[in-house]
Amino acid sequence: MVGKIKARIVIDDKIRHGKPIIKGTRITVDEVLGALIGGMNYAEIESEYGIERGDILAVIEYTASFVRGEEIKPVGIKA
Repeated sequence: MVGKIKARIVIDDKIRHGKPIIKGTRITVDEVLGALIGGMNYAEIESEYGIERGDILAVIEYTASFVRGEEIKPVGIKA
């Protein structure tokens, strides 16, 4: 999946202050995530931002890569 992410998500210091963007656009990963969180569906995001479903999936995979493998431990809960 990493190859798919690299093919669609890029970071360029000269575009949007180095935020991760969808390749060939100025659409940032956080803009797409915000749209998803706001309740937009894939078709609405594709239409609104001029991107493809694969771009949206790459955004999700990109962000998931940050939490993958993290160990979450409860704090202050007694067994």
